[in-house]
Amino acid sequence: MPVGQGFAGIGFIYKIAKSILVSCGARLSPFDIKELRALMAYDELELNTIGDKKTALFVIISDTDSTFNFVAAMAYSQLFNILCTKADDEYSGQLPVHVRLLLDEFSNIGKIPQFEKLIATIRSREISASIILQSQAQLKSAYKDNADTIAGNCDTTLFLGGKEKSTLKEISELLGKETIDSYNTSESRGQSKSNSLNYQKLGKDLLSQDELAVLDGGKCICMLRGVRPFLSAKYDITKHPNYKHLSDFNKKNAFDIEKYLKEMRKPHPPVTPGEPFDFSDFEDADMIREIDPA
Repeated sequence: MPVGQGFAGIGFIYKIAKSILVSCGARLSPFDIKELRALMAYDELELNTIGDKKTALFVIISDTDSTFNFVAAMAYSQLFNILCTKADDEYSGQLPVHVRLLLDEFSNIGKIPQFEKLIATIRSREISASIILQSQAQLKSAYKDNADTIAGNCDTTLFLGGKEKSTLKEISELLGKETIDSYNTSESRGQSKSNSLNYQKLGKDLLSQDELAVLDGGKCICMLRGVRPFLSAKYDITKHPNYKHLSDFNKKNAFDIEKYLKEMRKPHPPVTPGEPFDFSDFEDADMIREIDPA
C-alpha cells in the first residue's frame, strides 16, 4: 500500500473516532451536572420491592424542560423489566400486589423503549398503566406508527373533553351510531292537489364531532371493552374521604423536600458516642466516607 493511502486511511479512522467521542460527549453531557451524578450514584428507589407490598412511587419532572426526561424514561423501562422478571421467576407469572402506573402527561415523560410491546404483556402479570394525554395527536407524535397499537391494548378509554380534531373524530367513530326515524312530506299543486308521506329509518352519529367539542365540562364519556359507551358525571374529588390529606385542602399537608432530606441526613437509629458509622453526604454524594464522631 502506498504511504499516502495509509495516512489517508488513518485520518479517516481518526475522524470516525472523533465523531463517536463527540456524540458520546453530547449524550453524556447532562452527567456534568453534580446533582444528577449524585442522583444516579446509588440505588435508593429499590424498584425490585414494588409488587411485594403496597408502595407509592412519585416521579416528578419538569413540564417545560425536557433535558432530564431520559432519566424518568430509564426508570420506567427498568421498572417494567424488573417487575415482569420478578413476576415470572418468583410468583408464577403474577405479582402478589397489583402495580398501577398513572402516567400523567405521557407524551412529555420521554419515550419508553418498546412500550407498545410491554403494554400488551404486563396485564397478565398484575401490572396496569393509565396513559393520560391531552389529545390523541400527542401519542402519535411520540410513538409514530405504534400509537394505534398502544391505544388498542387499552381496555378503557375515558374522554374528559377536548377540541383536537383527530381525537374528536376517533371518539365519534368509537361511539357508533343511533337509529332515527325520518319523515318526509311533500305536496304538489296543480289542476289536482296531491300529498305524499315518506317514512324511513336512518343512522346518525351518537355524538358528532361538534357535539363532542362542546361537551359539558362536568361530564365525561367512558368506553369499556365489552360494554356500550356511557355518559357520566365527573367525580368531585372534594367529596373523597381522603381529600383532607391533600395540600389542596390544607397547605400544611404539602411535602417539604428540604425537611425530608434533613431528616435523611440524621443517622437512624441514633449513633452511640464513639461508635463509627457510614454517612452519605447529600451535598456531595460522589463520596461516601466513614466518620468517627469521637
